[in-house]
Amino acid sequence: MQKQFLVFSLGLLLALLSGFRTPTIAQQGQSETRLRVAVDLVQLNVAVTDSKGNYVTDLRPSDFTITEDGISEKIANFEEGNGPTRTLVDMPEETSADAGDASAAQVRDPAGDPPQSLNAALAGADVFILFDTSNYMYRGFVFAQDAISDFIRSLETVDKVAFYSYSRNLSRAAPLTADRTGVVRGVRTTVAGDDAALYNCLLLTVKDAAQYPGRKVVVVFSNGPDNASMVPPEDVTELAQSVGIPVYMISTAEAKLEPVSTAVFERMSAATGGKAYFAGNWRDEKKAFASIRNDLAHLYLLSYYPAPNPNRGWRTITVKLAGDRLKKHHIRTRNGYRPQPARLSAVGAPAVQTESVPN
Repeated sequence: MQKQFLVFSLGLLLALLSGFRTPTIAQQGQSETRLRVAVDLVQLNVAVTDSKGNYVTDLRPSDFTITEDGISEKIANFEEGNGPTRTLVDMPEETSADAGDASAAQVRDPAGDPPQSLNAALAGADVFILFDTSNYMYRGFVFAQDAISDFIRSLETVDKVAFYSYSRNLSRAAPLTADRTGVVRGVRTTVAGDDAALYNCLLLTVKDAAQYPGRKVVVVFSNGPDNASMVPPEDVTELAQSVGIPVYMISTAEAKLEPVSTAVFERMSAATGGKAYFAGNWRDEKKAFASIRNDLAHLYLLSYYPAPNPNRGWRTITVKLAGDRLKKHHIRTRNGYRPQPARLSAVGAPAVQTESVPN
């Protein structure tokens, strides 16, 4: 057993390290070589509700203020719900040997994921569902499958859906796809059994989601305690915050009887901009999924290019509403991220030697 834990731990560590690449700069072999710069674009999914919990709609970019470590930020792109994206601030000038070529610019997530085009970065949302199939889920297993299947079928406005399940190990039953039927088929093939390694598997799910451009959301259905993970929940939370992925947690009433799990679920969801639900029965499970679907339809997408900031560690994000009429409303979003050093790459150049950029 100890040997298995060691092998799993080493594999998980290698997988995690592979997602954070060493920053490199291409040595310019020819004078006409252009350098492509990766530009930070911080994306925030923001929910705004009134004192009764109702969603506040029709807000404008001028209604929001964003600060990062106390530094005021300008909103670059704005989107409400499933509406069109409005570009308010142009991408910062790219550093390039051929600066006139705008195609050389790319957008990089602050967590250090591969560069992507601006249009791809603002694409529609993808939903990753993680289902607890451990031995904690024997009671109500079929009802949970029904609730998840109905939720998948109802996701008409999202781009793609992935369905994963977990007990001691992660099973990618249905990789990210637009085929809802195939995803539901993956739900129906799951069976319950073995111990629960929620945080190990949630970490891998977040890492998978972070590889795709655009908006991502992780929805977890768990029946409670984690008795097999090697990864602490704090590490999962920080990764989800840094890559900008809200985590929604749905659990049963039995899980709420376990104070540690309850506190972790609530902290993790709040820190990433998601929500935690504790369902007393299968009807409550369906209501929780419906609430998440409603939440996704009413989120504001705010993005900005960070102003110069010497802080290389954790950066705190604060989003507020401007004006007296909005002061009583509530905002829910992630509270920060940990940036990775900017990277440059050669465009249209042959393979060259690389070296690390000093931090």
